[in-house]
Amino acid sequence: MLIDSHAHIQGKEYAGEAEAVIARARAAGVETIVAVGGAGDMSSNTEAVRMANEFPNVYATVGMHPHDAKDVGVDELGVLKNLAMDAKVVAIGETGLDYYYSHSPHDVQRRVFGQFIHMARQTRLPIVVHERDAAQDAAELLRCEGVGELRGVIHCFTGNYEAACAYLDLGFYLSFTGIITFKNADALREVVSKVPLERILVETDSPYLTPVPHRGKRNEPALVVRVVEAVARHLDMDPGDLARTTTENACRFYSVS
Repeated sequence: MLIDSHAHIQGKEYAGEAEAVIARARAAGVETIVAVGGAGDMSSNTEAVRMANEFPNVYATVGMHPHDAKDVGVDELGVLKNLAMDAKVVAIGETGLDYYYSHSPHDVQRRVFGQFIHMARQTRLPIVVHERDAAQDAAELLRCEGVGELRGVIHCFTGNYEAACAYLDLGFYLSFTGIITFKNADALREVVSKVPLERILVETDSPYLTPVPHRGKRNEPALVVRVVEAVARHLDMDPGDLARTTTENACRFYSVS
């Protein structure tokens, strides 16, 4: 069994295809999918929760991407906190900081990220963090606002080993995507070789970051198998052993069986 720990199968890219996408994932050995909310607008959250309640092997998270932090106010936070009460919601996020694109002002991103950290603590759910070019600020906020009560994962980790260590020191997991298969990802492959196995998750971030040899096509959860194969190859591990380990890690992190 495999878990795609981060996908956006509730998005418009899969309109009318959800059942087929889930069936293809199952055929590839991917039994569980976490549909991550927060990409685009509030509907990504409501659709993730709806899909999780429709399909037994799908779970949901609720949050807002840092790109859209400028659109998050008291009303939006209230809606998300109510959604987080659903039994199929397993985490808060995605949320975090993105200084690469800066679609929302940095101070607004930090404020909203802090509010989602607080929500994760209140709901006692783990947090799914998007971080790009903001490792120092993200780790500091998690350290100060989480005060030891926070479980989390840095999704689509692409940072250096120093950043990895900062997150690992907080007790966080690091999740790897199809980027690990890219020709120019030697530095990232070097990082993954140093991360403790019990802290590694795998994901597709579907519909984005399609792994080699499928680049140029829409990504989907079935292809998380390619991520496992690439990581296992670099670690000189049997892919089945790595699949079991990352599945156990994801089950433990999201509290699913």
